[in-house]
Amino acid sequence: MASIGQIIFASMIVLIVAISGLIIFILAIAFSVSQGTVESSSPSIVGNIEKDVVLDCRFLSNSGNEQLSDVSITWLKDAVSGVVYEYKNKAAQLQRQNNQFKNRAQLFSDAISTGNASLLLRNVKMEDEGVYRVTVNAPKVSGTTSVNLRVAAFTAPTFSLANGSLSAKASRWFPKPEVSWMSQTGQLLNSSTNFTNDNAGIMQVTSVLENQVKVDDIYTCLIENALVKAISEATVTANRVTEETYFIFSAASTKVSSLQLLFTVILILSVTQTSLSSG
Repeated sequence: MASIGQIIFASMIVLIVAISGLIIFILAIAFSVSQGTVESSSPSIVGNIEKDVVLDCRFLSNSGNEQLSDVSITWLKDAVSGVVYEYKNKAAQLQRQNNQFKNRAQLFSDAISTGNASLLLRNVKMEDEGVYRVTVNAPKVSGTTSVNLRVAAFTAPTFSLANGSLSAKASRWFPKPEVSWMSQTGQLLNSSTNFTNDNAGIMQVTSVLENQVKVDDIYTCLIENALVKAISEATVTANRVTEETYFIFSAASTKVSSLQLLFTVILILSVTQTSLSSG
């Protein structure tokens, strides 16, 4: 049987451990509160070659939407030396900028004080693909987040109608896509597709629907690769084709867990409507 002294000693040990745990918990909460949040609404994104892309980053102090000053922002790219872009003391600091990003990277300087640390990358290139990491330090805010940029080339097809035959032409696709056609009832239709490469390996896609088209019917042309899917609906009338295109992106996020979907972020990027005279 334990003595009273042993019982008191054991009780004191338990009490000390409990108090220590409580202190650590309180400090952890206080530290997290003081750090605010740094995050991206699009941790994985697809950039269109030769177009501009925005790598999203927002930061927020736990005090709310206050105007933030004395902000430093550093964007880095994995496996690349130097910085993509650096901002501190209310100005760009580009002495260490990698030449790959010279005159192509910038922040939205007018929006930094409101918590916008997003990076605008102009004229996207093949070699821009990779993981980008941004670190933000400001009063009551400190943290790092990442954005995984995948690179592709994609354009909406244009349609033409000649002698009862419907064709679609898209000027820029990479990687090489697959093309299929469907009727408005979802039936897969026969088609023939040709690909023409330019010097950079970007392809022009030309696809012809082999079935005789009917006036007032709707035909769907699907152009897709592992990163991008273009869904184009062509409505055939007596002397023209009206088209509507939606882009869907499948970008493997570096932040999703094994219990989450591998492909996320389904966004309608653009809707185009044009009328083409019959050939």
